[in-house]
Amino acid sequence: MGGLPILSLMLLVPLVGAIACLFVDAKPARMIALVATLVDFALGVLLWANYDIGGAQWQFTERAQLFAGFQWALGIDGIALMLIILSVFLMPICILASWDSITKRVGEYMAAFLLMEVLMIGVFSAQDLFLFYIFFEAGLIPMYLIIGIWGGDNRIYASYKFFLYTLLGSVLMLIAMLWMVNEAGTTDIPTLMAYDFPAGAQTWLFLAFFASFAVKMPMWPVHTWLPDAHVQAPTAGSVILAGVLLKMGGYGFIRFSLPMFPEASAQFVWLIWGLSMAAVVITSLIALVQHDMKKLIAYSSVAHMAIVTVGLFAFNVQGLEGAMMVMLGHGLVSGALFLCVGVIYDRLHTREIDRYGGLAINMPKYALFFMLFTMASVGLPGTSNFIGEFLSLAGIYQANSWVALISTTGIILGAAYMLYLYRRVVFGDQKNADAAAMPDLNLREWLMLGPIAAAVLWMGVYPESFLAPMRSDIAALDARLARAKPDGDAHLEAGTPRGHAANALADGGEAEGEGGGHGAEPGEAHEGGAH
Repeated sequence: MGGLPILSLMLLVPLVGAIACLFVDAKPARMIALVATLVDFALGVLLWANYDIGGAQWQFTERAQLFAGFQWALGIDGIALMLIILSVFLMPICILASWDSITKRVGEYMAAFLLMEVLMIGVFSAQDLFLFYIFFEAGLIPMYLIIGIWGGDNRIYASYKFFLYTLLGSVLMLIAMLWMVNEAGTTDIPTLMAYDFPAGAQTWLFLAFFASFAVKMPMWPVHTWLPDAHVQAPTAGSVILAGVLLKMGGYGFIRFSLPMFPEASAQFVWLIWGLSMAAVVITSLIALVQHDMKKLIAYSSVAHMAIVTVGLFAFNVQGLEGAMMVMLGHGLVSGALFLCVGVIYDRLHTREIDRYGGLAINMPKYALFFMLFTMASVGLPGTSNFIGEFLSLAGIYQANSWVALISTTGIILGAAYMLYLYRRVVFGDQKNADAAAMPDLNLREWLMLGPIAAAVLWMGVYPESFLAPMRSDIAALDARLARAKPDGDAHLEAGTPRGHAANALADGGEAEGEGGGHGAEPGEAHEGGAH
């Protein structure tokens, strides 16, 4: 990249755009926001194109000491790269989704979204512990404002609930971070990922971070803020909340909990599995009886995120790769489903499922897009969610077949509530004249839904393009976790010759990986470890 500080540039572009939006009228504010997000998307494509899959783990690094104990440290691995691409891909679509529906305080609204983009990219690229914390927590502010100012009738309650739930857990995380810095003597995240914290301390550190990440995911039973936030948020707010903000919890588990506290992660694996299994079944059944389209999709998000946590804590490569692919696929599909709700809400101003019906007659193009995203949500082969769910469930099956069996019910129940939703909205008789008179998609809506549809199919047909940049980083994480694999692993049962051989292989792979390339740093695995 010729020394270009591309990550800082990706933070600067939307920040400048946000400031500019505060001083102009509605029309230029919309244009500034759209141009700024498109520029950031172009920079993201450039980042992806120049990422060296066989190179060092941390690339595009930038470091500058700001003051004692705090540094501007940015850098990405393949995992962060994919989440940044997801963020910059969805942001222009969010601006288009808000083009006509937001009519009051447009400049401030666009500024809030651009600030949100700054903070999301910052979370995924920060390499300093406290810099990460600032980006992670500051993301609450624009979303709080988006829900509280431009949301529905009950927006104040929903925004306060969102803010308080997510803030409470993060206070515990900050205390844990202060202890870690005092213990390890550094705020550098890559160094901390390879540091061996005392086993006793790991328990408390894991719980402190878990309090924050579990709410952010959100895991059952601390998920109750999510349906309220989605129902009250404007359409674009729901898209970015489901598409990216929920993924910050999963990213936190991958970046902090698993590599920094592997023994504690193994200690609490049954807690994670138990909460995930409960989420898959309970929230899917709740989704099945919803009358509000947004609330149904919100509960489906909780169930999908449970598949992510099951995969992450399977303690094997398939589970980790599957969890990342579910996060990427769900980011696309849930965002698209909320856009589909927004399209008909803008016409009829209701989200009640029973107010619709027979839309395939007067809105056939809309029905086609909605069908694609519905099929993707239930994991149809050839769509984005299939490969992630397959890998996650294959990974957990290796670890525990009973957890895999119960988690798989989420696929069945997901098909039930999504197909039931689609049938009631798109097929059947046209009971209401106003719904029957709604026009089909316009050009702006085509530009919103078309790119996501293409990405969903691309990811489903050729998932290797998304897996390849992450594979070595996931192999490195798996090698870090090898010493702490829980005894319940079906393929690593304690005391068996096969288990000892597999552990020895993992240890050998970790040592071998010190030779070079992507495994050149302590605690990382050789690239071949993914296979």
